[in-house]
Amino acid sequence: MRNVVMLAVPVAMAGVAQAGTLELSVEIPKLSVAEYHRPYIAIWIEDASGKVAANLSVWYDIDLKDQEGEKWLKDIRQWWRRTGRSLEMPMDGVSSPTKPPGKNSVKFDTAAGPIAKLAPGNYKIIVEASREVGGKEMVEIPFKWAPGAEATGSATGKEELGAVTLKLTK
Repeated sequence: MRNVVMLAVPVAMAGVAQAGTLELSVEIPKLSVAEYHRPYIAIWIEDASGKVAANLSVWYDIDLKDQEGEKWLKDIRQWWRRTGRSLEMPMDGVSSPTKPPGKNSVKFDTAAGPIAKLAPGNYKIIVEASREVGGKEMVEIPFKWAPGAEATGSATGKEELGAVTLKLTK
């Protein structure tokens, strides 16, 4: 799972008169293991009923011959079962290489993108990681979306993910 690339899709929220941002910081811990591979990571938003409201980012190896990296996306199990298997990869969006262990930030414009119809209500950001010759982990950050409101939240993984923080600004 080398040459890992992050695909990010811009985000929009309904009813927003002015642009804001949804910023996520995802820490990938430095692990002391004999064979280290960067994790595949999916980030999405679910509504209060558990339905996927938007896919935000998928980090995976898109440079392998014959799209071999896509075959391992199913190892991001919860994301794959809920939405991944029905997507055509790579997803349209802004792509850039992921970074080695450390803090990785992604920002989304709340005035444009695929979730422009996100209604006011309770949601959660979900970050799921799966690593070859490693483990799997998922963290959730609940937040309340109301047009023009700000929100923050955080969660911490135990092994494959470190601190994950959400900052929603108007």
